[in-house]
Amino acid sequence: MEENTVKNTELKKPCINCGAEMKYQPGTTNISCEYCGHQETIINENGFEELELYPYLNAMGAQRHSEEISMLQCKNCGATQHIEENYKSLHCVYCSMPLVLEDQYKEEWILPGAVLPFQIDKKKSYQIFQRWVKRLWFAPNNLKKAALDPQFTKGLYLPYWTFDAQLYAQYTGQRGEYYYETKRVRNANGKMVSKRVRKTRWYPASGQVSGFVDDTLVEASKQRKGRVPSKIARWNLKLLQPFNSSFLRGFVTEKYTIPLRQGHLSAKGEADRIAKRWCRQDIGGDTQRVSSMQVKLSEETFKHILLPVYVSAYRYNGKEYNFFVNGENGTISGTRPYSAWKIFFTILAVLIVIGLLVFFNK
Repeated sequence: MEENTVKNTELKKPCINCGAEMKYQPGTTNISCEYCGHQETIINENGFEELELYPYLNAMGAQRHSEEISMLQCKNCGATQHIEENYKSLHCVYCSMPLVLEDQYKEEWILPGAVLPFQIDKKKSYQIFQRWVKRLWFAPNNLKKAALDPQFTKGLYLPYWTFDAQLYAQYTGQRGEYYYETKRVRNANGKMVSKRVRKTRWYPASGQVSGFVDDTLVEASKQRKGRVPSKIARWNLKLLQPFNSSFLRGFVTEKYTIPLRQGHLSAKGEADRIAKRWCRQDIGGDTQRVSSMQVKLSEETFKHILLPVYVSAYRYNGKEYNFFVNGENGTISGTRPYSAWKIFFTILAVLIVIGLLVFFNK
């Protein structure tokens, strides 16, 4: 039996000059001291490591390639997150509710195999958030004030699963080829006119397809509130770096809550969709039908990876709102409140203008 390799995550490193904490600089491969400016380069000695899937699904390798990390769970929204002790104000990144440091606990997780480091810094994300808020119609004044206060904006590494596999599929179906006939039909005015009608000839088709499915991305965390919008959940995975805890310094790290087995089921669903697309391409013609398909996956591997977002939490009239900025490309999305008073006065102003126009045009 292989020996377990459990270790502690080292998210803090003191500056050799002044002893202050070193933090990752977004868009670089450096960590730096914000007090004296000392910098060090993050050196990756190892490449990406793909883990064999089935030993983990069968619980044989659950403790291999694992590490221990300090976690806090938000009692309001359920998010599990690592927050470094240096934060003066401990608040949940999703709902802004206070976190109790005494509730901190140790937990093991499958060691991330890769990380996509932040490419934009917090200042840039803050500017993106400000511009977005200024363009919102009927936004409460409090929201615009919140855009001037970055205290609840935090950089967060989100957990995802990626799956690789060799895919082989056999299929039966039909290839459709279009042809056209001219028919006489009656138009809307009752006149007979010629119309070109498209029809399809179907031919039986069968065959097999195969190929490599690389980095099927599946979310590994889902909270009751604050789910990251699909609009910003797109990253350039070519920028992934082999995991090094130095990239996490100065940021919050969320632990996966969707188990590997459930993530694998989602990946298999995506593999079926990919196989069907490949079958259609193989059938050819103008249109296709896939009647049956048998899909087989082999050489399956996976990685636990971390992807960057900035999260800003805001409360208005007792409700929670989240704003997200993609930490790699700056895409922004979120839920937003509306000011009922601004909408009311706008409608009132429109009605007054309409009334005046009617009055003076009599």
